[in-house]
Amino acid sequence: MRPFLAVMVGACLLGTGTMASAADKLYLFNWTEYMDPEVVADFEEAHDVEVVQNYFTSNAEMFSKLSAGGDAQYDVVVPTDYFVPRLIEAGLVQPLDPALLQGREHLMEAFRHPSYDPEERYSVPYLWGVTGIVYNTERFPDPPTSWRLLFDPEVNPDQPFALLGGDPQVALGMACAYQGAGFDCVGQQPWIEAARLVSETLDRPNFTGFVDSTAAIEQVVRGVSQVAVTYSGDVEYRKADSPETYEHLDFFVPEEGSQLGVDTLVIPARAPHPELAHAFIDFLMQPENAARSATYAYYRTPNEAALERLPPALAETSRLDGEHRDRLVTTPLIEGERLQMLQQLWSEVRSR
Repeated sequence: MRPFLAVMVGACLLGTGTMASAADKLYLFNWTEYMDPEVVADFEEAHDVEVVQNYFTSNAEMFSKLSAGGDAQYDVVVPTDYFVPRLIEAGLVQPLDPALLQGREHLMEAFRHPSYDPEERYSVPYLWGVTGIVYNTERFPDPPTSWRLLFDPEVNPDQPFALLGGDPQVALGMACAYQGAGFDCVGQQPWIEAARLVSETLDRPNFTGFVDSTAAIEQVVRGVSQVAVTYSGDVEYRKADSPETYEHLDFFVPEEGSQLGVDTLVIPARAPHPELAHAFIDFLMQPENAARSATYAYYRTPNEAALERLPPALAETSRLDGEHRDRLVTTPLIEGERLQMLQQLWSEVRSR
């Protein structure tokens, strides 16, 4: 769930030393600013390897890259929960070897045997967060905590706003939630009604476009937009890193409901170094490293044994029983004809 503006397309070795062989590297395909550099450095030292990271800004981009041969280029990838079945169905990920992963016992019960991977064969949960609305408190001092701030022209008749790009299931889920069908709506009728609403929204003069999560935050900071969609950890990360720059931004989970997204760790089908990939995933599952990862990224950890190592506020929100829990749903799994219908509807919306 953590995209970013600065995307590294490749990596090279610095300096004049001898170039490491391919066997001395682990290739990671990840959301940017989503993994503690110190945790990565500790793994590199422990295994005498270099971790080479490339980045994506949406699950759709990640899927496209793996489908185009990236499943033979990367050792570990970080897809969001509802994309795991799509990767499995497309043959783009391989089963994990339980003998090489010793950390599942640290996970909270709520994250064991999830619907997207009930036998826990292909994925391990890494971090989780929620989708919501970021806004400028100077322009909206007391906004309704609702998707109405985006979709109702009477609530926001003139202030510029942006919608989240990327996967249509999330984009239409927001509209479904606003219309009373729930963020986890599935089916032709609610999707058509949601698509019609989004299409009408795109015609409003104060709509500024589709952007990814972190671009949305930067747009609100600069005044390009005054309200947009983003992920909880992205806002918290920036407010902690630069309080003065982001002090006039706030974030809420809409009362009609929103997405609880779990980002996972998987190994591509033709990963160059699958044993090293298992070692890396196991390393991230250790409680100390899970806590460091969550503290760095400002996202919640599914690792129960890591909670005592977290700052109190982050530990509390990571327990999945906070005040917003009843508003949150995981993105439902869809495939086959339903997935084709959804993608076709979204293409029609975006082409208008």
